[in-house]
Amino acid sequence: MFSLISTPAPPINAAMAKAPETPSQVPNLGDLRKEIDRIDEQMHRLLMERGDIIDRLIAVKKSQETGSAFRPMREAEMMRRLVQRHKGILPLDTVESIWRVIIATFTYVQSPFSVHADLSAGDALMRDSARFHFGFTVPFIPHMGAAGVVEAVSTSKGDLGLVAAVAGTGAWWNALEFDTAPKIIARLPFVERADHPAALPVFVISRVAADAMATEAAVWSVRVSGWGSGPAQALSMLADFIAVPDRAFDGAALLVTLPHDVGLEKINAALVKAGATVRSSALVGSHATRYTVAAEKV
Repeated sequence: MFSLISTPAPPINAAMAKAPETPSQVPNLGDLRKEIDRIDEQMHRLLMERGDIIDRLIAVKKSQETGSAFRPMREAEMMRRLVQRHKGILPLDTVESIWRVIIATFTYVQSPFSVHADLSAGDALMRDSARFHFGFTVPFIPHMGAAGVVEAVSTSKGDLGLVAAVAGTGAWWNALEFDTAPKIIARLPFVERADHPAALPVFVISRVAADAMATEAAVWSVRVSGWGSGPAQALSMLADFIAVPDRAFDGAALLVTLPHDVGLEKINAALVKAGATVRSSALVGSHATRYTVAAEKV
């Protein structure tokens, strides 16, 4: 009786197994450029298809929905998903700016609006932020002072106001305390990272439907007396804030942004414990929490 026993073949080195490319297998520059042209055409057709859907969306909104076309929470979520799925050699700055222009432009198509911007914190910085986030199709209206921005948005039907989220000239947020006033609806940039091309922190002010608001971080106007280094240090441990002097009772007008896990009662208690007196407080807006990208993602 004979038995056939197969013996394993000796391992083949991976480098030896890979056959060298012949000239016919090397990609041709012309072919690669055709591939790029094909992708460009596909991208253009998809954008036009998006436009068709927006056109139908406009018709639906006329019959089923009222209010502004802005959806701050939806925009924040879209930008987060963009970062999470992004990879490859295309810089994140580029892909973010492309998507911001797409989103802002289609929002403008749904309901035309202008962007009013306070240039007092720096003309170039604010213009960079406005153009990065809203493109060149949306009209840009400059103002020298936050009060002018708030007034312009207050008297408009759906415009946006941009004010730097830094200490500036006066407590402009006091004008947002009234029920009929516009509110802070977003904080730019949506995605924060080192060396962001539009890194200036900016509050966006507008009128938005209640169900469209991003409510992850609440923004409060708080007026205190007895303001000093003690209350300032106590508040800095709990929340981000801007403080400007208030002549009454050695006080200050504060714009306080509360994380979702910190309530106003906790803020008030910390201020009182540090020696300040809370004279008034009013909710003046909300926005998505700050979303930071690690350096390796960029």
